Amino acid sequence: MNRSVLSRIGTLTAAVVTTAVLVPASASAAAGALDWEACADAPTLQCTTLKVPLDYRNPGGPTIDVAVSKLASTKPAKRRGVMLTNPGGPGGPGLTMPESLRAAGMPASVLDAYDIIGFDPRGIGHSTPVTCDLKPEQLVSNVPPYARDAAAVAERATQVAGVAKQCGESKTAGILPYITTANTARDMDRIREALGEKKLSYYGVSYGSYLGAVYSTLFPQRTDRIVLDSVVGPGGLDPSTSRRLAEGFQDRFPDFAKWAAARHASYGLGSTPRQVTAKFYELAAKLDGGAVPGVDGAAFRMGTFGALYSTRSFPTLAQQWQALDGEGVLKQSAQAAQIDMGNVLSGQLHVVCNDANWPENVGTYQRNVEKDRVKYPMFGAAGANIWACAYWPSESIEPAVRIGDRGPSNILVVQNLRDPATPLSGAKETRRALGDRARMVSVDDGGHGVWLSSENACGNNAVNRFLVDGKRPAHDTACAADNGGYFGSMSPEQRQDREKALDEVRSKQRVF
Repeated sequence: MNRSVLSRIGTLTAAVVTTAVLVPASASAAAGALDWEACADAPTLQCTTLKVPLDYRNPGGPTIDVAVSKLASTKPAKRRGVMLTNPGGPGGPGLTMPESLRAAGMPASVLDAYDIIGFDPRGIGHSTPVTCDLKPEQLVSNVPPYARDAAAVAERATQVAGVAKQCGESKTAGILPYITTANTARDMDRIREALGEKKLSYYGVSYGSYLGAVYSTLFPQRTDRIVLDSVVGPGGLDPSTSRRLAEGFQDRFPDFAKWAAARHASYGLGSTPRQVTAKFYELAAKLDGGAVPGVDGAAFRMGTFGALYSTRSFPTLAQQWQALDGEGVLKQSAQAAQIDMGNVLSGQLHVVCNDANWPENVGTYQRNVEKDRVKYPMFGAAGANIWACAYWPSESIEPAVRIGDRGPSNILVVQNLRDPATPLSGAKETRRALGDRARMVSVDDGGHGVWLSSENACGNNAVNRFLVDGKRPAHDTACAADNGGYFGSMSPEQRQDREKALDEVRSKQRVF
């Protein structure tokens, strides 16, 4: 890696004591010592701040803040304990997630059984934040763009090298090496301790599944009931997981092709799935050639990938294709949640680059792009493209956590068969790594997210039974496709609230 900013990180370690509001560490907060008040962003929740060690290898050293929220059970007789939550990303702020899950349809039986706990992970949101001083033109996805050739990879390398340098020279560079999944898992255990609980339950979706797997590996005896939804591979968001995005794209795209073909009269994208697929390549080539100012083929592919997260996005995606097939371009819909994109993208890079060992040679990415362009022609040349992690300005402070099978058998893995972001192959790898600790429920559905995201009754009920009654399938099992009526009893107002809540969660996931 480029080490030109390592010396600056070292000199900033002392300065960060003031810029990041660090104070000498004291003993962990005892039960009842947390001061709760109504959350500014979600008045239905209670919020507090917990101080945790910046570096757990030096627990008596400087601390940083972690913002924590609570949606308390109102049924003391039914309360089981606490359930921590994470929306994914990495980099997604999670302080309002308990309320989002409630609005998305979390059943009363789960709300009664737990205090639902949210938190902004270290480096994010109301916790001590990090920055890479991203410029407006850099406030786009960290997922690389589709690279048409080796020269495009080299051009991307120059851009991300600059981003990595900005991260290493920012005012928060002194805490840069300590923003990791393992440290976030340790923060979770400090939250558990501060809440006065011997164990914690957990629900993590997307990248949050990896965070849950890491916690379960580091603190196996402190786990109660753990749900991992839409599961990242056992290495987290590492180079192989980035390349898997192309696999997920091609797993999921046939769902959109079938949907659009059935509505050819409305959108004119093809009367068969094969014709809709051909339209994808036709539009990509047209935009690669500069036919529509301001929208290139890479942006088209990235936009299509993002829309595959949810079937509810299909109408908007079809309208955009329709416009691009003509002369105009539709405006993107507004984000459901107002979040600090600079912080989210910066925090994501900190976690991703600190967690894994990324190749540093541009030629490696050029070869992978060429290979994956053939293997996964829709998106392979994006997932294999180069990240800023190739130029990250610090070495990892500890080895990556090896997800393992030591501990109680109390993990439920739930996974759609056709997930664009976390494809089934990665979930299967994590399931194997967890061994007899886990059971897996696969759902014949497409999109990102099972519990409360999919309307598959079998998948949702599997999570509900486990969280409330502790019942899992004796063996890995599969849920057949159904008519999507799990939330059919909701009123129009409840459904509107549910869709808004899901949009908010997805807006914080970005990649996962």
